[in-house]
Amino acid sequence: MAEISSVLVVRFFAGDLLLILLLLRSVVALTDDGLVLLTLKSAVAEDPDHALAAWRDRDASPCSWPGVSCRHGRLSLLTDLETLALPRNRLSGHIPPAIAALRSLTTLDLSYNFLSGPIPAGIGDLKSLAHLDLSSNRLNGTLPPSIATLPRLAGILNLSSNLISGKIPMEYGEILFVVSLDLRHNNLSDEIPQSGSLLNQGPTAFSGNPNLCGFPLRTPCVASNQNPNMPKPSPRITLNPSTVNATPVEVEGKRRPAVTIPILAAVVAAAVLAVVVLQWQLRRRRSDGEEKKDGEKEERRGGGEGEVYVAVDDGFVMELEELLRASAYVVGKSRGGIVYKVVAGRAPAVAVRRLSEGEDGDSGGGSGDEWRRRRAFEAEAMAIGRARHPNVVSLRAYYYAQDEKLLIYDYISNGSLHSHLHGELNQTAVPLSWAVRLGIIKGVARGLAYLHECSPRKYVHGNIKSSKILVDDDFNPYVSGFGLIRLFSGSHKLAHSTSKKLTSAHLAASASPYLAPEARTPGSLITQKCDVYAFGIILLEVLTGRLPGSKTDDDNVDLEGFVRRAFKEERPLSEVVDPSLLHEVYAKKQVLAVFHVALGCTESDPESRPRMRAVSESLDRIGESQ
Repeated sequence: MAEISSVLVVRFFAGDLLLILLLLRSVVALTDDGLVLLTLKSAVAEDPDHALAAWRDRDASPCSWPGVSCRHGRLSLLTDLETLALPRNRLSGHIPPAIAALRSLTTLDLSYNFLSGPIPAGIGDLKSLAHLDLSSNRLNGTLPPSIATLPRLAGILNLSSNLISGKIPMEYGEILFVVSLDLRHNNLSDEIPQSGSLLNQGPTAFSGNPNLCGFPLRTPCVASNQNPNMPKPSPRITLNPSTVNATPVEVEGKRRPAVTIPILAAVVAAAVLAVVVLQWQLRRRRSDGEEKKDGEKEERRGGGEGEVYVAVDDGFVMELEELLRASAYVVGKSRGGIVYKVVAGRAPAVAVRRLSEGEDGDSGGGSGDEWRRRRAFEAEAMAIGRARHPNVVSLRAYYYAQDEKLLIYDYISNGSLHSHLHGELNQTAVPLSWAVRLGIIKGVARGLAYLHECSPRKYVHGNIKSSKILVDDDFNPYVSGFGLIRLFSGSHKLAHSTSKKLTSAHLAASASPYLAPEARTPGSLITQKCDVYAFGIILLEVLTGRLPGSKTDDDNVDLEGFVRRAFKEERPLSEVVDPSLLHEVYAKKQVLAVFHVALGCTESDPESRPRMRAVSESLDRIGESQ
């Protein structure tokens, strides 16, 4: 059986494409394998090294040809070929339907050629295919539904930069999440199906199709029956420069008569205004000077007029254009926005949080208001970026435009503490050992203590909960979401966020199980002691395995009330602790010690709660002598 290392990679230097798979047997001495290889030879326009000169039709077998090795049996019509890569040539014409005969093919790359016609539906019969790239050709017709159901597709499905038209088939929602889907720059139309993995694709996968609409694109569908629970269409992650400028609206009606102001009064008013502006500028500069640490760097990397793209970490090298071209996958959604996993080439993945527009919108006011909004956003983003701790997710860069606001973080790969405790998407969580749980809560305590003490502004997280605690593959914890409450608020609130305190009005309903009693009245201040209370609830969640928002059977009390009653009544620990921890008898003293720390954090009187620094030190002592 003849083979060419199971890989066929050829470059054509001139002439039109004839991608020919020979199906007819020729009445000659040469075997079928040899005839197929001669067909390949005829398609090579130039062979300057005469590497194929010894491939002759008068031979009985190709086994003696240079570059060909044989084994017993036959390789009829290259059915054992695994990789066919012919990118960046001058191949033209249609992709022949006979390509479906290559049943062992795992990679098919015909990108950057001049291929035309429809995509053969028979490609959907290549059950071993994992990587399909037909991008940058002249292919037309519609998307074959059969391609989306390839069972081993796990790498790339790139059909971008062609002339493909019509709707995206519903079957494309069945594509695995791990597949990098790229349908950009075609003539696709209608609504993007709101199903399966298509809900996890970022807008980059669909950009450049003017007639496509629906989530995740910014373009809404006319008379769409979109699921009301879906997030509203948001600005694209492609970071296109804003082209919408506020235009003055002419006021109808008669002009009011001009008011004559004496010259002296005008001069005095101008002088007073100048003094006020000067004082305000001095206060701003003084405030900025206090906030900026010695040696701190920020690098502005472009963006159009009214846009700002800033790397707050000088080690961050991803440019704006890379974000524009990168593949993006939805990994989280909330009322505050959508979080994408963004992969750009071989660079490490980053998490990009697109902030939702506030209820006030950003269109009101003049250029002065927009400037103040931008300055306020930058001040808050830089405050987030200054938080550098091993247990706090690092902000690497941010982007601001009038209709697009992005925060770029390190991507933490192993989900959240919430998902590991309670499962996610109908998947049962694998129980965490006590050692892992103790390590997580210690790390979170250190991160929160750092946030509380790293600045004279006495930062408050304000929305700490188990879903905001991310873990990596080694279960090292990272506090996420710091500083976002200020940025989630509307644009008018944002303009004053550096001077106003956080209140409970800024929090989503999902935060209520973690909300301290003193902050449950609308408009109440959120303080560092509220963070301590929320952390205490997380400790109880880790210890009991119960959801904080769920009621127990004991008189419908919440988690904190259930644990306090259990300790007051001196119930067995087995009735309170997570059942998956019961077999770890050695850890009983440590579990009890953490329970006592949690109860101290959740005291109803905020003055009775310890500071996070004291909480962290107490947890660090657990396990040292037990």
